[in-house]
Amino acid sequence: MPYVAPAISPAFSVAANSTSANFMAGNLYEYLDRPSVIEFGMVGSAVGLLATIMIGGQVIVQDQEISGANRYPIVPDDWIIKAAGKAGAKIYGTLRNRTGGALTAWVILNITPLG
Repeated sequence: MPYVAPAISPAFSVAANSTSANFMAGNLYEYLDRPSVIEFGMVGSAVGLLATIMIGGQVIVQDQEISGANRYPIVPDDWIIKAAGKAGAKIYGTLRNRTGGALTAWVILNITPLG
């Protein structure tokens, strides 16, 4: 049976002038079970959300502005990263809201095993 790459797509609110908790915490795919390519797509409900992504303790993206298109991410238009991770690597992601009001973020994550 072929391996099916997981895809997750949480949506959550980020309070005004704050940083979210790790949105991968407690997720089944928080730790990679094999070497994989990880792709993140993100969109916010308005301009003002900044993404930070770490894989295996290495910062891949730090405070990168994400689209404020106010819709679910479109693949591949809204991909912000594509990176590789080793087996056992932890995926960590936060969003920082630099505005005066709460914003919603939509995140899509694809994990494709290597080999």
